[in-house]
Amino acid sequence: MSECIKDLIKNLNLVIGCPVGCDYCYARNNCRRFHITDDFSKPEYYEQKLKILERKKPGNWLLTGMSDLCAWKDEWLQATFQKLKDNPQHEAIFLSKRPDLLKIDTDLPNGWFGVTITRQSELWRLQALRENVKARHYHVTFEPLFDDPGEVNLTGIDWIVVGTMTGAMKKKVHTEPAWAYSLTEQAHALGIPVFMKEDLVPIIGEENMMQELPTAFNKVLEAQRNAES
Repeated sequence: MSECIKDLIKNLNLVIGCPVGCDYCYARNNCRRFHITDDFSKPEYYEQKLKILERKKPGNWLLTGMSDLCAWKDEWLQATFQKLKDNPQHEAIFLSKRPDLLKIDTDLPNGWFGVTITRQSELWRLQALRENVKARHYHVTFEPLFDDPGEVNLTGIDWIVVGTMTGAMKKKVHTEPAWAYSLTEQAHALGIPVFMKEDLVPIIGEENMMQELPTAFNKVLEAQRNAES
């Protein structure tokens, strides 16, 4: 049975708000629905949430679920990096759709820096990530897939995630099974783990699902299970 990625990687929204303005943005819609901030296009930093990373119980965290890394102020980023260095029991994911605006150079051992790609015309983001972010770990989220990304240069990438549209717009977007299969084959040819999100089950079938995590993430989950037993 496929697992929900949110059960394996939790959201920790240190920053809420994003100026990128994607039409399909679920974070903006949730922010408006629940009146979280007055203006989603102006990111706000919630410094008090950093204390969550002081927990001794290991965790896999997505830190940009309600923001884009390109909109983080340098002081927010440096404070987060320091907290992660002080708490190596955690793994942290950062995502951006505008890697061309990033300037990051870090040896953070538990930081994973990636881009979101939804169509072939956005493949430039991969090279921009390599050029503008110097880090130990890179990943790519192909979600939601609007068209066939085709041949992708995944050199140096440590993990990919594949998914389709969810929520109110899911009936307006059709992701072809072949697109997910192609990305999986390309990644596996380089020894890169692939995680297909659970929303792909109706499209490719439970028997074809691939849900692989990086070794570091699996170690966190194992530590969690041991702590609970």
